[in-house]
Amino acid sequence: MAAKTSLSAALQKRRADIQAMWSRQLTEALGGTQKGRLSAEELNQQMQQFMQVFSAAVESDRLDDINVPEWADVRLFLDDLSRRRALAGFSSDETATFIFSLKRPVFDVIKEEASNDARQLAADVWEATLLLDKLGLHTVKAFQKAREEVINRQQQELLELSTPVVKLWDGILALPMIGTLDSARTQIVMESLLQKIVETESQIAIIDITGVPTVDTLVAQHLLKTVTALRLMGADCIISGVRPQIAQTIVHLGVDLQGVTTKANLADALALALKRSGITFSKS
Repeated sequence: MAAKTSLSAALQKRRADIQAMWSRQLTEALGGTQKGRLSAEELNQQMQQFMQVFSAAVESDRLDDINVPEWADVRLFLDDLSRRRALAGFSSDETATFIFSLKRPVFDVIKEEASNDARQLAADVWEATLLLDKLGLHTVKAFQKAREEVINRQQQELLELSTPVVKLWDGILALPMIGTLDSARTQIVMESLLQKIVETESQIAIIDITGVPTVDTLVAQHLLKTVTALRLMGADCIISGVRPQIAQTIVHLGVDLQGVTTKANLADALALALKRSGITFSKS
């Protein structure tokens, strides 16, 4: 009880002093790295908001466990702070410094306000150390979670950008593939093609694999799944860009592509698609 009362009393009596010292500690620790990503005004506002919810949580009489409801506002604040820092490009250690730089100011004030009882002072400092370490660890975990969400979203966006569906003609779509075709990308290919077929009411889709470096059994299976999905939607599919090396690999792998129309290049595939659509050209 004494250690808890000591921290609570220190915050109640010297909160402004703690925040002022904290501001200096945090600014020095970051070394100006927040410039361009976080203004001094924003930083001070965040510090004030944290001190408010932190002080209220300390007053709740539960310094031993930050997972209890009394610390919910503090956890929510740190979750939001970590997410914002992750989006702004801060590192995990820069984000954790927000909490860990608060240690020295808190310890100094506790020491100044403590009695001459060295044992009690040690207990007070240890209590505060454990509390701030838990909050720092929570901040790091929240930051890592936010970064993973950002990375996953960016990967998803890259997958979508790397699988553009192009309308070549009325009723004819083309999907140029570049890079490795894995399960995740196959799913994006299917979704993009099927959605575009519904939107444009196209009857033919050309999948060009000129930019696919290698074709193994797994890649071939992914292509077949895409072709099957297109046929279920009532659309025909032509695979173009089948180079001699890829053709030999498919034969050696024993992959059955019977029933799937293939062409050596996109031009030949487009010519066939136009023919199937009943469109003809003649030289004038």
